[in-house]
Amino acid sequence: MKWNRIVIKLGASILTIILIILLPLGFIMNQLFSGFYYNKVQDQLNDLSNRYANTITSVEDQDILQMFEVLADMTDQEIIIVNEQGTVVANSGLPSLPKGLEIQEDELSRFINNSVVQNELYDEQTDKRYLSVGKPIILDDQFIGGIFVLASVEEMYQSIDMITNSIILAGTGAIFLAIGFTFIVSRKLSNPLLEMEKATRKIAKGDLNTRVSVASKDEIGSLSNAINDLAFELQRYRSSRREFFANISHELRTPITYLEGYANVIENKLYKTEEEKNKYLQIIQQEAKRMSSLVNDLFELSKLEEGRLSLQFEEIDLIEVVENAVSKTKIKAEQKGLTIGFSPTYQIPSIYADGLRMEQILINLIENAIRYTKQGSIMISLSSDNDKVIVSIEDTGIGIPSDDIPYLFERFYRVEKSRSREHGGTGLGLAIVKQLVARQHGSIQVKSEVGKGTCFELTFPIYKGE
Repeated sequence: MKWNRIVIKLGASILTIILIILLPLGFIMNQLFSGFYYNKVQDQLNDLSNRYANTITSVEDQDILQMFEVLADMTDQEIIIVNEQGTVVANSGLPSLPKGLEIQEDELSRFINNSVVQNELYDEQTDKRYLSVGKPIILDDQFIGGIFVLASVEEMYQSIDMITNSIILAGTGAIFLAIGFTFIVSRKLSNPLLEMEKATRKIAKGDLNTRVSVASKDEIGSLSNAINDLAFELQRYRSSRREFFANISHELRTPITYLEGYANVIENKLYKTEEEKNKYLQIIQQEAKRMSSLVNDLFELSKLEEGRLSLQFEEIDLIEVVENAVSKTKIKAEQKGLTIGFSPTYQIPSIYADGLRMEQILINLIENAIRYTKQGSIMISLSSDNDKVIVSIEDTGIGIPSDDIPYLFERFYRVEKSRSREHGGTGLGLAIVKQLVARQHGSIQVKSEVGKGTCFELTFPIYKGE
């Protein structure tokens, strides 16, 4: 049995709380009831003993003594009368105090001092407990004896015992009820947790199709949703990673095949002319450059994600950066019959960023727009709003499906894999852009409509000096 289970912990906690409540409550109730009955009997005996003591005029008159014995039988109470020496002269029928018995000296001295004698005694022969109240008998300012009025408190103790037993019975019932309640609640709480544990272990072993049923809308339901989201994200990440490795393998296999093939042609002198040889060497150079670019992208993205890429921050003019990016991509655009439109506005505030990395971001986005635009134009605009500068790159290309936009900047992710491979790209460019923008305290948003084009919007804070 596992003592650290939720059932045990929760049950122990609830039982402890119940016991903490019931034990003091039971004790207080017991004291209240016993005190109430005890005080009631005591007040009654005080009143009777006081009246009887004032009524007796002689402790030697047998008629008076006999009258009080009869009175005791009528009131269901016991009466003991003693003379001035403390000797019992009248007894209504209490075996433990027969006539001729002398009371204790301290009781006699308290009578002599005109004090009340109050105690509780147990009669072995009747097996009863009595509450006794004694008052001195004073006649003409002279002590002539004393009278004890006794009432059985057995019924009181029986009532208290019944109340105590009722409290114990109620407490026991409450404990069993608490145990049942604890069992139900703990099972209701622990079963989803156990299901989550099994699900997470399956996920850890690679079963990413595992899902947890969401049965409530509380914290447990929220945790179930979180586990399901985690499984979904891991599943998507694994799929993206597999797709990425497949793409990388394809991208690497193609140039390696070219390198190997044309190097073999040159090595074995299978070319016919020097011009053909130079063409093969040019292809080898291009493929080597392609491989180098791919490896550099991977290496750069890795450094960005690990925070190991250092940036040289300075005050830069975005207009100059955009113009440089446009001039470097203009030839590629013209080769596809596209135009790049940019009308500089000379009232754009400076930003605090790395100029080379900012140019890299813009070139990447512009080349991406050229790659997926068959006809039309690419428009670049700059604007400022309060404390930020906005750069927009809008094309008239094929657009991006809305379902793909949330994952567009994730590494390894490619929209329509076959088409991406046709246009080139490995799914790393936008991931690098996202990291570079974030490292320069900016943000990037995408708006796109399939068949109409895409707009990337970059936002950077305005430079306000040191």
